[in-house]
Amino acid sequence: MKDIKLRIKSVESTMQITKAMELVASSKLRGAKLRAEQSRPYFNVLHQTLADIVASTQDFYSPYTAKREVKTRCYVVIAGDRGLAGGYNANLFKTAAAHMGDTPCVVLPVGKKAVEHYARRGTPMLTERFAEAAEVDVGDCFEMAGMLSRAFLAGEFDELFVVYTNFVSMLNQSPAVLPMLPLAAESDGPRRGLRLYEPGPQAVYDAIVPEYLAGLVWGAVCESVASELGARRTAMDSASKNAGEMIDQLSLRYNRARQGAITQEITEIVAGAES
Repeated sequence: MKDIKLRIKSVESTMQITKAMELVASSKLRGAKLRAEQSRPYFNVLHQTLADIVASTQDFYSPYTAKREVKTRCYVVIAGDRGLAGGYNANLFKTAAAHMGDTPCVVLPVGKKAVEHYARRGTPMLTERFAEAAEVDVGDCFEMAGMLSRAFLAGEFDELFVVYTNFVSMLNQSPAVLPMLPLAAESDGPRRGLRLYEPGPQAVYDAIVPEYLAGLVWGAVCESVASELGARRTAMDSASKNAGEMIDQLSLRYNRARQGAITQEITEIVAGAES
C-alpha cells in the first residue's frame, strides 16, 4: 500500500508538470500563429515583384536564376530548441535526410536540436549562431539571407533549400522542403508590357532577392515555432490524459490492497475471539 501511494504521488507530480507545459504552449501558440499569418503578405509582395520584373523584361538574366551543375546543396534546417514535442524534431530530420540523399551538403541549422543533430553526424555547417529558434527575429533572417546570397554567388553551393514544419492546424504539423535558389527564370503570369527599372532590371532584381530570401526564412521560422508549440501542446495533453488513467488504475489497486488488509485484520480478530 505504501509503494502504491508513493507511485500515485509521483504520477500526480508529473501530471502537474505536463499540464503546466500544455498551458504555456497554448498561451504562446496564439502569438506564434498571429506572427506566422502577419509574415505572409510581405513574402507575397516580394514574390509578385520578382515575377513582374521577369515578365516585363526581355531576355532577362540574373545569377540568382542561373542553373548549374549541382555539386553541393545547402539546407536551412529549422528545428526546435527542446524536446517533449512528440515526433516534431524526428519527422523534420527524417524529411531532410530523405531529400539530401547522397549529395554533398552544407547546413545552416536553426534551433538547438538542429545544431546538436548535425554536429553529432559531422555535417558541415555554415554557422551555429542561430541555435535558439525562439529568439530568431527579422534582423537575424536578413543576416542569414545576406550570408546565403553571398555564398551562392561565390559558388560555395549550387542549390538552396529550407526545411521547416508547416503549421496546418492544432493537431497537424507537416514537415516540408521549400526550394529557394536558383529562382525560376520564367513568370507564372502573362507577359506584361515593358517597364523601365532604374538602375536596371537585373540590378533591381538582384537587390530584391536577398530581401525575398529573408522573407522566406522568416516565414519558415514563424511556421516552425508555431508547429513546435502545437506539437508540444498535443504531446503534453496526451501525457496528462495518460497520467490520469494511470492514477485511476493505481487508485483501484490501492483500494483493493486496503480492502484486503482490512478483511485480513477482521478475520484475525474474529479468529482470536473464537479461540
